[in-house]
Amino acid sequence: MKTLYTTQATAKGGRNGKVETADGVLSVEVRMPKELGGVGEGYTNPEQLFAAGYSACFDSALNLVAQQAKQKITSKVTAEISLGAVEGGFGLGAALFVEIEGVEREVAQGLMEAAHKVCPYSKAINNNVDVKLTLV
Repeated sequence: MKTLYTTQATAKGGRNGKVETADGVLSVEVRMPKELGGVGEGYTNPEQLFAAGYSACFDSALNLVAQQAKQKITSKVTAEISLGAVEGGFGLGAALFVEIEGVEREVAQGLMEAAHKVCPYSKAINNNVDVKLTLV
């Protein structure tokens, strides 16, 4: 891989601590969600941060493949990330709800599937996390 960009984030205190990027742009307190026995409200958690990153990355990949296909679209991607118990610990599940306007549904489906092959987040979790794609 030819590196194009590198960033750093540091966590202290795990799921009940703080996460901060090296440049200080992102600095947030994280807490366990209520569903896992934490306080939840008013704080973010690792799954929310992953959902934010994945949705932004996938939307960018979608717009890239649309541009390459000479298709003018407007899009919105919602990522739903689940934490669950698996043999030996915990695992993640992902569902992407993709809205694409400006093209026929068949074209939109193709663009969504192409974006899934291009998106770095999709590639990173391939064969590790079940990802459900839904064209809204």
